[in-house]
Amino acid sequence: MFDAPVSFTNLNQKSKLRFAPSPTGFLHVGGARTALFNYLLTKSVGGQFVLRIEDTDTERNRPEFEEEILKSLQWLGIQWDEGPFYQSKRFDAYRKFISDLVAKGSAYRCYCTETEVDEMRKKAESLGQKPMYDRRCRNLKSGERTGPFCVRIKSPLEGEILIDDAIKGEVRVAASELDDFVILRTNDTPTYNLTVVVDDFEMGITHVVRGEEHLNNTPKQLILFRAAGFTPPQYAHIPLILAPDKTKLSKRHGAVAVSQFKEEGYLAEALVNYLAKLGWSHGNDEIFTAQELIKIFSMEGFGKSGSVFDKTKLDWFNAHYLKKLSVSELCLKVKEITKVDLTALTQKPGGQKLLEAVRDRAHRINEIPPQLSWALLADGQMPTRDPEAEKTILSVANKDFILKFLYKLTELEKSGKWNSVEIAASIKIHCQEFNLKMPDLAKPLRVLLTGSPMSPDISLVLEVLGLRAIRERISNFYR
Repeated sequence: MFDAPVSFTNLNQKSKLRFAPSPTGFLHVGGARTALFNYLLTKSVGGQFVLRIEDTDTERNRPEFEEEILKSLQWLGIQWDEGPFYQSKRFDAYRKFISDLVAKGSAYRCYCTETEVDEMRKKAESLGQKPMYDRRCRNLKSGERTGPFCVRIKSPLEGEILIDDAIKGEVRVAASELDDFVILRTNDTPTYNLTVVVDDFEMGITHVVRGEEHLNNTPKQLILFRAAGFTPPQYAHIPLILAPDKTKLSKRHGAVAVSQFKEEGYLAEALVNYLAKLGWSHGNDEIFTAQELIKIFSMEGFGKSGSVFDKTKLDWFNAHYLKKLSVSELCLKVKEITKVDLTALTQKPGGQKLLEAVRDRAHRINEIPPQLSWALLADGQMPTRDPEAEKTILSVANKDFILKFLYKLTELEKSGKWNSVEIAASIKIHCQEFNLKMPDLAKPLRVLLTGSPMSPDISLVLEVLGLRAIRERISNFYR
């Protein structure tokens, strides 16, 4: 039996952690959480965070995926201290490592064909055994076989491999469960587990925090570290992010790529805060800025079970951070995400108050322009009215009641008191004169002026539109 180091208690300024994505797809929220956890652990102790691009899968790698991964990390505020390093540029280092293992007798050339290996596995299965390579080339003498070959590691034949994981605890794997796995393919390309071990050693990685789907790779990597005589890093395998149905989160559950969440109008601060809470806790606290997370983040808060990705909860976080945006910041975010420019609206009387009101009711950035469509129309343009609202609200509206209120608004504008407070007072007085309630005037006005029975405070709507647009929109319906 041989062991991995035990805990993460020695995280310090000399510690190095890494995030190592493959550019075979967009950055998934699971990968983003892994990157965030490594980043926060590193920064909490003043260590170094390394970014490594594992791009040896030449058939599936795409430049656009790499670009998206880097941009998504930067958008989230995850900055690396070293890298990005590219595995595709390190093949010489991998081949030297393999050559050294062969020279010292820890690895060997295997000349078995795919057909031979398949037959070995079928035979094992027929005997009720685990389908594995039978090690027939392990002790070949020089020149005994020739031809194309791969290179296999000499795995231990007995005992067990102990992984003392900071989250999972002790995980034991019997040596009999592992065959002599390939570390160099017949096409002269190194395998994943080999490249990871070489990189982690040569880059000085002291701690590895990654998803639990990598736990099955850890025994093989420990075997390689031992064969080379290297001290392995300390490991912590994070439980999966789950969908609401408790299965592994995937595209079929909706948006999973970080870039998709940005496009849907989520703020980076909200997504970072939410991801930090998926699998980590700090008492009952919910809201943390990035700087606060760096100060308090530690392994002690990690959970041992999977966390459900709840988009409703993410919306709650996003709404919280939206409310903290100033009007100018909000305009910048809206333009960045939706391409809608709200600058002119902020210059209108009541425009900034209107934006604040809409902001405080929204969950995502891209919800804001649709709620303001009525206020962004050019002079003379009419809002598209909700047919059902028009039928049920305007059909019973008192035309005389509304037109007389329009006269009151005209008088109010002449007095120079055009603001939402004075307008609200006029609405109240007008309703009292007709012995009606506020909604009796507010509802039809909303439909006439915005096209919808739902809008911010009606007095604010009137202030922003101005008398000319109000008159045009009411006259358009009652002409």
